[in-house]
Amino acid sequence: MAKEPKSKSGAKVKKSLGDRIVDVIIYIVLGLVALSTVLPFLYVIAGSFATEKELTEKAFFIIPEVWSLNAYQYAIKTANILRGLKNSILLTALGTCMCMLFSLTFAYPLSKPDFRGKNWIMNMVIVTMLFSGGMIPSYLVITAYGLRDTWWALVLPALISPFNMIIIKKFFAELPRELDEASYMDGATDLQVFTRVALPLSKPVIASISLFYGVGFWNDYFNAMIYLKTPEKYPIQIQLRSIILLTSQINEMAMDYYDMNGAPPDKAVKMACTVIATVPILIVYPFVQKYFTKGVMVGAVKG
Repeated sequence: MAKEPKSKSGAKVKKSLGDRIVDVIIYIVLGLVALSTVLPFLYVIAGSFATEKELTEKAFFIIPEVWSLNAYQYAIKTANILRGLKNSILLTALGTCMCMLFSLTFAYPLSKPDFRGKNWIMNMVIVTMLFSGGMIPSYLVITAYGLRDTWWALVLPALISPFNMIIIKKFFAELPRELDEASYMDGATDLQVFTRVALPLSKPVIASISLFYGVGFWNDYFNAMIYLKTPEKYPIQIQLRSIILLTSQINEMAMDYYDMNGAPPDKAVKMACTVIATVPILIVYPFVQKYFTKGVMVGAVKG
């Protein structure tokens, strides 16, 4: 239950029966919402280790009766899943670092009130949020610059997200100007103020926006399917698509790869692919969680 509020004198204010009933209802509703979010993912994890018989007979379970690694064995041996994971990790790291570099350096000068022409530049940025060239012009530009079948075709067009850049700009604008003035009095240059004053104070927004960029690159499927042609460069999402398509082609020759439970079912393979594609991002999230709430609330309160 929530802690009882205190008066200005420090004495606890006793809640009425109606307030306590409301608190109970709120906790029950929040608990049900949490269960509805967690249980499907637990079922996916359990189903990825289950046998075809159990998946067919049971509509829902959290712990499989018979544990089987068939789905994961099939996913690893049928396609280069480990290579896809490595490619996605490298692509996500490269794309996130490049996007943060350009977004931070673009947003910082626009946050300064004495920067000339910032309103005109901001209007251009907002226009890009409302209008875009579309898929065909983008494809023609990527092809004209010789970026097809390279990771740069996925990274360069996404270097700056206008929405994320505006959030970073808002955060920089809310930093006390007295810090800049004190740094200039000590002989610091603009670059030193940016790197030694602004960036260390911007960890919340950097962590939050980095997470947004990272998830975007990790889940990027459509652009990779269009621009990448070499299998050795495929990220995890393309590899998982290939695995799922191949599950319908399991034949008796594939039985040699698996244990006594037989070839993996199509449903278990899909669940295993979901787990493989989701777990790496879930591992990263706890490291930025302490900054996430503060970062996404940038600009929510003006004062």
